[in-house]
Amino acid sequence: MDNTQIVFQVVGGLGMFLLGMVVMTSGLQALAGNVVRSSLLRFTRNPLTGAVTGAVSTAILQSSSATTVAAVGFVGAGLIGFPEALGIIFGANIGTTITGWLVALLGFKLKLGVLVMPIIFIGMLLRLFAKDRLANIGFAMAGFGVIFVGITLMQEGMGGLQHIVFFDDMPADSLTGRLLLLASGIVFTAITQSSSAGIATTLTALFTGLIGFEQAAALVVGMNIGTTVTAAIATIGGSVGARRTGLSHVIYNLLTGTGAFILITPYVLLWEFISPGLLLENAEIALVAFHTAFNVIGVIVVLPVTQAFARMIMRMIPEREPIFTHRLDKTLLEQPKLALAAVYSTVHDEFVALLNYVSAIIGDDRGQKTNLPRMQSMLDETSDYLDNIHLKTGKGAEWNSLVSLIHALDHMQRLHERCEEEGDRAFTARHTAELKDECQLIADSIHTIISDMQENRWSAASRLAQKTADVLQQTETPYRATVMTAIGNGEITVSEGTNRLEAIRWLRRVTKHVARITRHLTQASLAMGNFNLGKSA
Repeated sequence: MDNTQIVFQVVGGLGMFLLGMVVMTSGLQALAGNVVRSSLLRFTRNPLTGAVTGAVSTAILQSSSATTVAAVGFVGAGLIGFPEALGIIFGANIGTTITGWLVALLGFKLKLGVLVMPIIFIGMLLRLFAKDRLANIGFAMAGFGVIFVGITLMQEGMGGLQHIVFFDDMPADSLTGRLLLLASGIVFTAITQSSSAGIATTLTALFTGLIGFEQAAALVVGMNIGTTVTAAIATIGGSVGARRTGLSHVIYNLLTGTGAFILITPYVLLWEFISPGLLLENAEIALVAFHTAFNVIGVIVVLPVTQAFARMIMRMIPEREPIFTHRLDKTLLEQPKLALAAVYSTVHDEFVALLNYVSAIIGDDRGQKTNLPRMQSMLDETSDYLDNIHLKTGKGAEWNSLVSLIHALDHMQRLHERCEEEGDRAFTARHTAELKDECQLIADSIHTIISDMQENRWSAASRLAQKTADVLQQTETPYRATVMTAIGNGEITVSEGTNRLEAIRWLRRVTKHVARITRHLTQASLAMGNFNLGKSA
């Protein structure tokens, strides 16, 4: 075999490994993705449990990206806090090390390259002729087999590389040499977009004797850091939550990588202390153990300070302005329950903003205005997102929540239109002495409703909103008679009387929309309480 064929075999083997990883990961995600993501949410209660579930989820799905995306989505939906999400992300680093163990134990010790051929054949038969769950199992089996075919090709090719590549010329035991290898690991992972492929390639090179243990360890540390390149690029232009996640990943892996780089020599000395020559006899296992160990140590060190770490990241990437739709992550659409939870949280905050706006324009100092054109854009975005949540049945908690949120958003659009009438009808209402009590009643009602909503006292909020709407409904008719009398007596002009009648009608419509929105959100809240977010949607 000439040099070109050797290089092609190594490159082809790497390609086969990457293909196997993609196929297996796709099959595993289709097979268990929803269940794993739901379990991830169910068992994440603090950064520690987040780290455990993140490690397990990544090991099962063979994809740290899938775990990280799920964590970002959960934070966006308001289902977990940022510190808990950090625990998941930290744990995902541990979960990625399972690939190295598979390669070292099954690829090198058991040499499955030929034995997996029937597995690939059976897997593809299932993929082609079976349906649903069996088809996904087949796809995962085929991918699993292709991984080890790729490893076998790389082993055979790298055996020939010994004659054309001399890694011994690189000063492995010097600081410069290790830094060069660390940089090479970062570049390799950035190019292949897979730290698993880098680990497999490094293990193969170590197994065939192309590189020594210290060289391999420096490469692995670089590859661990290199995984942050993809995460960082993916967050450019993303939401605040996504950018915070990306930055957290970068900082954490840099710190972990720095510590691991320092520990290479002590780790080698520890093996030699236990038994001279043991490291050389078990180099592949020792390398995978090193990869796992420094990731585990990194998690153990950072977990006690996760809250402080989260605060630091939030200060570095603050929320510059209220963007209520940041929770509406498209990845959540795969699980309607989580998507509905995200919409519920979004609509809740948008409604509070509109209530505060109404309070402000009727003369209440406790109110606060918002950017109405921007609010309109966010209401439209929320409606579009809700339109993409598709349910197959017309009953159940999810359906009730969906319908209630649709109704609530419809009335919020109308309430937004009432807010746009600030310059005439709201102005008249707050400057008409006869309507002072009504404006005060509405303002007081609004702030009690907001308080009840924030304390999850939806029934009380709904009753108060309806009571206020009823009062305004009953007030309109006698007020109309009073205005007509004033016009007839010449106390006010017809134009001024018309403006006052428009003002009382405006107040009544505002309270009607507030009552309807509050009622529908109360129903949505009750439906949400019946969600079992720990089960696949």
